[in-house]
Amino acid sequence: MQPTLPTLAADIVGSMPEVPVLDPAEQRVLGSLLEKQVTVPGSYPMSLNSLRTACNQSSSREPVVAYEESFVEATARRLKQRELVRVVWGSTGQRALKYHQRLEEHLELAADERALITVLLLRGPQSAGELRTRTERLHPFADRDAVEACLQRLAGRVDPIVRRLERRPGHQDHRWVHLLGPVDLGPEAGAPRSAVDRDVVLADGAAARDARVRAAYDTVASSYAAQLGDELDGKPFDTWLLDRVVGLAGADPVVEVGCGPGQVAARLALAGADVTGVDLSPAMVAEARARVPDATFEVGDLTALMRPVRAAGWGAVIAWYALVHRAGSELAPAIAGLGRPLRPGGWLALALHLGDEVLHTTDFLGHEVELDFVLHDPAEVLAAVRDSGLEVVEWYRRGPLTGVEVQTERFYVLARSPE
Repeated sequence: MQPTLPTLAADIVGSMPEVPVLDPAEQRVLGSLLEKQVTVPGSYPMSLNSLRTACNQSSSREPVVAYEESFVEATARRLKQRELVRVVWGSTGQRALKYHQRLEEHLELAADERALITVLLLRGPQSAGELRTRTERLHPFADRDAVEACLQRLAGRVDPIVRRLERRPGHQDHRWVHLLGPVDLGPEAGAPRSAVDRDVVLADGAAARDARVRAAYDTVASSYAAQLGDELDGKPFDTWLLDRVVGLAGADPVVEVGCGPGQVAARLALAGADVTGVDLSPAMVAEARARVPDATFEVGDLTALMRPVRAAGWGAVIAWYALVHRAGSELAPAIAGLGRPLRPGGWLALALHLGDEVLHTTDFLGHEVELDFVLHDPAEVLAAVRDSGLEVVEWYRRGPLTGVEVQTERFYVLARSPE
């Protein structure tokens, strides 16, 4: 599986047509193949199981992931279709398929360039000094200057494949990043973040905020269902990820908090989930019950989520934009509360709006309301998930779909409860 803050995807798509754009999972698979081809040549090309192990190893990987075998296989299949991976049969007497990377030939990489790209794919932005240390098993750079020279060569191509980042406050060294797809640049990257008080929504207390949210959604429930009840039809990434969550949950029940009129719960049920929806708004729950008879819906608060009656814990808890009205100080405790009723090895799936704003509206879907929407910081979201004791397995960041949804960036996190 997988799964910036800031990404470089827009630059890539617009200016470098010859350079492949890889999603985070594709980066991890190709980086692992490049690495193991040099460090363990005796077991290369790699079997699917070995490739999964290489992707998921806890050393020399940032972030650490826990991909399922089926996810690695699907990722490798996509890369094969793009001619970035070759699939071959194992040696005589073995019928297992094995995988060989073709990124090196596609990009025409020299040995030193190949080493740097490998480590950048596996570990994200790094300084020249870090890269020299971390490429020792892949290529013997004489010194830091040799690393810098190689990076400059890669950056100076007609279609550059690396870029030097601005120096972070308090750091002496510049970091370098590959340009082969979206990359987590960390909370300190880029321009300073604007100051935003995400706790302004609690100015008159959490109870008053909750009352406004409940009243607003009770008011707009029928309009919301009519206008947005089929919104997932135009969001292929969301449907793909939701279907995956159902698969990860297996036979265990799943719950969606902040379910609204049931559009996400309907997708979960269609994918085969035993799904329960919970929402603060009684009117939204009534809409959901009418629209999705194959699911169970209850009025409730996501901060008081209980374990299912029929199982030891939820196979998955899904919060699809359910935290949009939560203050910054509420983010960590809310996520911790969502993680507690998971079964061992259960999954938490989050979707959030990104930004440094709190948006106030008095008109929602043509109705008069008083409602605040909190845009969250991705680094703070990931920190809150990790602080809750869950393991971040993957995350994604995407831009808004024009004409389909509100024009904010989106952030998705899949996290797992300890076994």
